[in-house]
Amino acid sequence: MTKHTTSNDPRPILVTASTGKTGRRVVELLESNSVPVRRASRSAPVPFDWTDHTTYAPNLKGVRAAYIVYTPDLSIPRAQGDIRAFVNAAIDEGVERLVLLSGRGEPAAEACEDIVRASGLEYTLVRAAWFNQNFDEGDFLPMILEGTLALPAGDVAEPFIDADDIAEVVFASLTQHGHNAELYELTGPRAITFHEIAQILSAQTDRPITYVPITMHQFKSGLADAGVPAEHIDLLEYVMSHTLDGRGIHPQDGVQRALGRPPKDFIAYASSASAINIWNPQSPAPMV
Repeated sequence: MTKHTTSNDPRPILVTASTGKTGRRVVELLESNSVPVRRASRSAPVPFDWTDHTTYAPNLKGVRAAYIVYTPDLSIPRAQGDIRAFVNAAIDEGVERLVLLSGRGEPAAEACEDIVRASGLEYTLVRAAWFNQNFDEGDFLPMILEGTLALPAGDVAEPFIDADDIAEVVFASLTQHGHNAELYELTGPRAITFHEIAQILSAQTDRPITYVPITMHQFKSGLADAGVPAEHIDLLEYVMSHTLDGRGIHPQDGVQRALGRPPKDFIAYASSASAINIWNPQSPAPMV
């Protein structure tokens, strides 16, 4: 698929959550293609904080486009107000294009999508399935290192998407023409269960990794016993209840439509992650 780039524009692109799973990768793609980047974070020279609306305009000043990754999640009660304030600031500062990372099967996220859609700016909506990288850069890594993946997911299958694929779609949407007003649902090529994932990871690590289905009550109790904050437990309960209920089982063609190629399969991801020894219990945890 041929798209015309806008990479010769000297104005920077703002990347929120620039050290996160997708933001870090988007920054790397932009910089490797000589596209000016402004990294938004609380520790940046111009601080950015989703809870402080006064930080939005200074970060958006002079940028041509912005990648919106709302943290902790678009499902929290204040998200719509923050997204609306951010979009209004983007309009006031002359930003031309917004790319929003959203979630599949989350009504609250779709309400935030509507705010971006109604902005009058160029926009692309990127709805992502669960990330492959949850297993090596996220919440599931400690379970993998311990050899037991205990989750309240039953036998539901999910078409996991690779963060590299998400980043490439976002990069294209930020820098190329032809993606305006598109909604890309990003999934892997097939849905797999957590039982299958445990089998794949066992084969890749050459050690037994078992999936143990548990109840949501058991899951929440275990997190609480581990000292996980209550608000994060509530967030995980919401996301898992709305996305691992079978409604998102069918793979979608967002990667193919955006990039003209199929998405990465989970086995290819697992092979790459295993090659750097990420699931060796003796290895240090990755920086995320």
